[in-house]
Amino acid sequence: MCGRFAQYQSRDIYFDAIGVSDTDYIQDPESIARYNVAPGTNVLLLNEREQQLCLDPVYWGYGPEWWNKQALINARVETAASSRMFKSLWANGRAIVFADGWFEWVRGEEKKQPYFIYHKDHAPLFFAAIGKTPFDDPHGHEGFLIVTSASSDGMLDIHDRRPLVLSADSVLEWLNEDTTPKLAEEIAKDAALPVSDFNWHPVSTRVNSPKNQGKELIERIKTSDI
Repeated sequence: MCGRFAQYQSRDIYFDAIGVSDTDYIQDPESIARYNVAPGTNVLLLNEREQQLCLDPVYWGYGPEWWNKQALINARVETAASSRMFKSLWANGRAIVFADGWFEWVRGEEKKQPYFIYHKDHAPLFFAAIGKTPFDDPHGHEGFLIVTSASSDGMLDIHDRRPLVLSADSVLEWLNEDTTPKLAEEIAKDAALPVSDFNWHPVSTRVNSPKNQGKELIERIKTSDI
């Protein structure tokens, strides 16, 4: 699953990575500087609306009025396109979350140890997301969900699920309003980055509280400190 992530570089860095020129958006070289993004907060969400790229602050979570449980934050890629709850979101509400890595917790003998997972080249990440549209209108707790896929290899030691991270060159096609739900399924399958593209290391338990922010939350701690 993905229940916490980092989104700390500037908007320019993310847009440059997907090949969007500075004539297509308002430049913003300032760092977003969110090192501990938690569910229940508004997150910058990239989407396409009337053939224009838009970046909107959207509530992370999806809980319709009839849903009498805690808002969901993830949707499984294996079922999202056909699920009664998510089918319309997959068809009409595809989006992208800019990120630089995410956190997962491994249960130890005495406590859960957080790990930070990131691209081995420290490249920007693009999480596939789906949500309630239009994204520029507030919908209460009907916001967005991060799409997840199964982990494999060594990452299974951290968690059995992970965000579906799309390659930079597939982002615009994923967002395109003309992309059919079926094609979106193919993109999710063919353009997802493999586990071999990622590294991870243990970090401070200060990340446990979403109130804590700062670069120190993603820094490696010594094994002896665990």
